[in-house]
Amino acid sequence: MTEAAGDTISRRTRGLDRAFEILEFLRVKRQPMRPNEIASEIGAPRSSIYELVNLLLSHGMLDYQGGDGRVFLGRRLYFLGTAYAEQFDLMRECDRMLVRLAEETRETAQMCLLEGRKYTVAMMREGIRPFRISSNVGELVSVPWTASGRLLVSHLSDQEILDLIPAEDFVLPNGRLFEPADFIAQVRQAGRDGYFTFNSEVENFTQCFAVPIHQADGACIATLCLVAPREDGLRNRDAYLDSLLTAANEISEKLGFHSDRDQQARNRVGSQ
Repeated sequence: MTEAAGDTISRRTRGLDRAFEILEFLRVKRQPMRPNEIASEIGAPRSSIYELVNLLLSHGMLDYQGGDGRVFLGRRLYFLGTAYAEQFDLMRECDRMLVRLAEETRETAQMCLLEGRKYTVAMMREGIRPFRISSNVGELVSVPWTASGRLLVSHLSDQEILDLIPAEDFVLPNGRLFEPADFIAQVRQAGRDGYFTFNSEVENFTQCFAVPIHQADGACIATLCLVAPREDGLRNRDAYLDSLLTAANEISEKLGFHSDRDQQARNRVGSQ
């Protein structure tokens, strides 16, 4: 390979990385922005951002929205997303299970994932209630603030957990410091129990329930969750956990994970 060809490939790679950075930045911001604002926020040269934005616009990856030259994620990404959903069994199975859980329990059911160093709700079905209990799908939240967070990092070592979670994310919404050692202790207990439930750190009137979805090697790749009014959650704790464990175990088995951990978790639920 000539030096000129190598430089061309390197420039294209940097451009591709920057294009993905623009798309991810807008996904997180969740609002249309001008190219110069994007450049300022991500610390990139304006000239290259304008060039990449025009390229993404021409391919339908971005669309103009809101006037004044502001852009946001484009319609073509929707079609890419639907094609992905059609082929990725985990998403389809989780959607089916969320419908079932919401009907069985009447509570809001969620499928949650790690997104980089954060937690996010990837899918949600709202419960049949006169008032709404839900989170914004795709919103990034600090891992220690969530019930699912304990399970999503349970396959990591203590040091890997500390390396993953930014130090500032151990500060809870009320300003209290959640000692990392205490969080890790809860992670290990959740891994042994096969579920985690607590009063939400984000919404103080809700009770959160989370159980893991395991891939074939045993790693937790997602969680199924229920979010309920606190009194209802405490009253129906065993029934809600049983529904979640049944659903998560069905998905885990389809992903090639086989363990008696589900039955052990049920036994622990029933004995408490």
